Amino acid sequence: MTRPTAATREAVTARDAIAARFERLPASRWHVTVRLIVGVVTFFEAFDQLLIAYALPELRQEWHLTDGDATSVLTVGSVGMLIGALLSGRLADRFGRVRVIACCVAASGLAGLALVACTSLTPFLALRFVQGLAIGGEVPVAAAFISEITRSFKRGRFVLLYELVFPAGLTVGALAAAWLVPAAGWRVMFAVAAVPGLLAFLVQRTVPESPRWLADRGRTAEAEAVMDEIEAKVSATTGEPLPPVRYSPGPPAHPSPTVKAATDAERTATGPRSLFTGRYRRRTLVVGAIWFTGYFVNYGVTSWLPSIYKDGYGLTLSDALLYSTVTSVAGLLGCLLVALTVDILGRRKIFAIFLGGSAALLLTLAALGAHTPVQVLIWTSLSAVGFFGSNICLYLYTPELYPTRMRALGCSLGGAVNRLGVILGPILVGVVYSAGNNVAAVFVMLGAVALAGAVVAGALAEETANRPLEEISP
Repeated sequence: MTRPTAATREAVTARDAIAARFERLPASRWHVTVRLIVGVVTFFEAFDQLLIAYALPELRQEWHLTDGDATSVLTVGSVGMLIGALLSGRLADRFGRVRVIACCVAASGLAGLALVACTSLTPFLALRFVQGLAIGGEVPVAAAFISEITRSFKRGRFVLLYELVFPAGLTVGALAAAWLVPAAGWRVMFAVAAVPGLLAFLVQRTVPESPRWLADRGRTAEAEAVMDEIEAKVSATTGEPLPPVRYSPGPPAHPSPTVKAATDAERTATGPRSLFTGRYRRRTLVVGAIWFTGYFVNYGVTSWLPSIYKDGYGLTLSDALLYSTVTSVAGLLGCLLVALTVDILGRRKIFAIFLGGSAALLLTLAALGAHTPVQVLIWTSLSAVGFFGSNICLYLYTPELYPTRMRALGCSLGGAVNRLGVILGPILVGVVYSAGNNVAAVFVMLGAVALAGAVVAGALAEETANRPLEEISP
């Protein structure tokens, strides 16, 4: 395998050498295999995450829950996800991406099995919190890992085709819940969702640690050994020798008009404060605003739709779940559309167009009065194309904004801020909706929040499409 010569090595750091070796790797079956293994894990984490919205109507009846209890059931897992996201980033930057992913998957599966045995609210809330810790920890670290094994050319499409597993998990969870919950009860769904905890062993045994992370931690020999193994597998699957490594990379395909040299403070910053140092301060504030607004809208809509359909419009439980599922399916289509266009349009335009379009549709629904369930179904489903599409792009965009030494930390902060949106969205929707069952007012609030996110993204987000990670984030 090609490595830098002695003369070249003096001018190329281990981090840059590993990055250059990734840049020359063509897309291959190895990439697809790793993406599939990690993707299956993320799929079931998403599957777990949405189940509570579909179980809630039955839980309210079985345990005689008040509106306050129902809100706690919806939000306690998100509180756990917020804390899990904050913790996992530091752990993954210190101990490795793959180890943290595997531990989170195992914990989520065990908590899911325990949920099946719950007969009252208190232990249920405690276990949902633990499961939230695990789900919140796994998802952002997995996003950082997938970005680190991908070259810059068409990185958006590659990463987002992996990230599609998350909304796919939400959609399959919705479809399965719409059928199984009325037929067999909520416990069956949590039992099914717990089974993939066994995948923790598969991840630990078959997915290599990120060579970028190993090199950044000074474990150069391990990084080169893992890189040798990856290159051998890629070469074997493509049946051709790999192209030569360019240790002095040429100009990016779409260079930024103002690529500033990194300051010493930016190159050496580590820990949470590093996210607010130099160029990273603006990035953190902007991407945090997009995370918050996008997920405030997403979960403000999806968490309450089953209950709004059932209690506000008088639909049966089965019909309420079916209507809600249509919205989730529409959101999945939005994610696919973004995956296919993100390298063409760029990240900033995706956020502005999709989140802005979602805002316009929600505000239109509010102006029409949201008088019938069919009206709500149509307009929320069209809006879901926008906010699902914008949100999935965040899992691509956030890892691009930070260097390897704090990439997982940056992703975890994004995951924590999105949990704030996930928590506050359902709470405020519940408050507004409870004030006279005013459905139109709910969509005014959600549309205004989506519009704020679109404006911030369109005006302030930095474009990163088709640029090497090491150039974007020194």
